[in-house]
Amino acid sequence: MQNKIFSTIGISMKAGKLVSGESMVEQAVRDGKAVLVIVAEDASANTKKLFSDKCKFYDIPKYEYGTKEELGRAIGKEFRASIAIVDAGLAKNIEQELKNMNI
Repeated sequence: MQNKIFSTIGISMKAGKLVSGESMVEQAVRDGKAVLVIVAEDASANTKKLFSDKCKFYDIPKYEYGTKEELGRAIGKEFRASIAIVDAGLAKNIEQELKNMNI
């Protein structure tokens, strides 16, 4: 199941429906473009708190999943502490898989 989440994240990247990097994800949340935010489990406490607060304020689901290396690899980049999915269909698909895993 874990591979399905990372492959859907990769598909989101290829489709141009994903933003990554702290400032880009934060901007997507503020602009109301982010539908789902994923923060790496090994991200810093400050990063986790930032996105917890922002996502709660803007009512966007946020999950902690994978490592920075795994998230980066899934989108074909180096380490990524945070990503945002900006497509409702892809976000729903990923969120459903995360819920199935009780994350």
